[in-house]
Amino acid sequence: MYAADLHIHSKYSRATATDLDLEHLHREAMRKGVSLVGSGDFTHPGWFTELSEQLVPDSGGLYRLRDDVAAASAAGNPPSCRGEVRFVLQTEISSIYRAGERVRKVHNILLMPDLDSVARLNARLERVGNLKSDGRPILGLDSRDLLEVALEAHPEAICIPAHIWTPWFSVLGSKSGFDSVQECYRDLAAHITAVETGLSSDPPMNWRVSSLDGYVLVSNSDAHSPSKLAREATLFDGEPTWAALRRALSTGDGLVGTVEFYPEEGKYHLDGHRKCETRMAPVETARAGGLCPVCGKPVTVGVLNRVEQLADRDAGIRSPRARDFRSLVGLDQIVAETLGVAGRTTRRVEELMGRLLERLGPELSILTEVPGEEIQKVGGPRLREGIERVRSGDIVLLGGYDGEFGTVKVFPDESAPSSLRSLFPPSSPSSPSPTSSSQ
Repeated sequence: MYAADLHIHSKYSRATATDLDLEHLHREAMRKGVSLVGSGDFTHPGWFTELSEQLVPDSGGLYRLRDDVAAASAAGNPPSCRGEVRFVLQTEISSIYRAGERVRKVHNILLMPDLDSVARLNARLERVGNLKSDGRPILGLDSRDLLEVALEAHPEAICIPAHIWTPWFSVLGSKSGFDSVQECYRDLAAHITAVETGLSSDPPMNWRVSSLDGYVLVSNSDAHSPSKLAREATLFDGEPTWAALRRALSTGDGLVGTVEFYPEEGKYHLDGHRKCETRMAPVETARAGGLCPVCGKPVTVGVLNRVEQLADRDAGIRSPRARDFRSLVGLDQIVAETLGVAGRTTRRVEELMGRLLERLGPELSILTEVPGEEIQKVGGPRLREGIERVRSGDIVLLGGYDGEFGTVKVFPDESAPSSLRSLFPPSSPSSPSPTSSSQ
């Protein structure tokens, strides 16, 4: 089994880290325990040049980093974090267009099998909009037509609607989306076989909407810096190849499950107004007539509320195609709370993180499968307790809203009100433990 993160960005996207390049992605993927990473932003001319120069085909229809670049990248990691990493050609496109007498804003992830097909796709998209302005270009192209252009560039092109519940930019978003995937992609809807649930929702929320039963649910980081890689990920059986990946995303065959954010931590889980510092649960929004109690204007309706609007099942019912999942908190955050420091990038946090990775292996393995007694030997009893709390879901969460990330406390104040605790039960003990196939 291996972990994949199929939705990331590059240094050419707005609001991204300057070190979001292939070498740092490769190094961080090894540290996280991820075997397959999206290339990010292949539509940008500068990034496409870097992909063409630094990636070489592997035997399975995917790509790997050129040997000299890979060796330099791996040298920055301890021997325990030097697993093989492959890349799949990927980008995200923001489509803003008018349909059904409304302005629609939908983000789509595209996966392509080779650089030649990417070049053909880019040449066609250059006629639609400016690909140089942003790694995630904004195009006035209907999502259905974007899918058609991608399929014309290569019949095996894969389109995955991104973070499908986000209010402003998604296929089911409350502000500019549709009420079904079919409505968005119309006659080409059969080519949409997988959807990305996004940081503000988790599988149980999506299981409540029976129209999503026909789609494979995937999770990815949407990383804007290397450190955010694999904050969400998808787990697959076997070895990573293009054919196996495409089959899994089409039928679910070979897809084991997902690694999730706790959805409350996502930016749009609850309703509210960031400017007014107003956070509201759906029942409070309904009671207020959808208006902010501070300024009186309509609130941004979040993911939990939007799911409730489209749900035709009660909470707790599993979809017939449900896969297992595991909700996690970043190891750096657990370490920071363990040490009692405010920042995740302080010297003390980095030193302990380094010892953990060197002695215990990649981060996803530490978070899910390394025995507690081994964690305690390296990081002490408090770190062991913190990781075991995350594994069991015994943490406190305050939901994000209107673009503001939620907050997580691994070591909660026992006097905290129960309303701040997770709205969902902890993951099943049988949930899969993500490991790199090469570890």
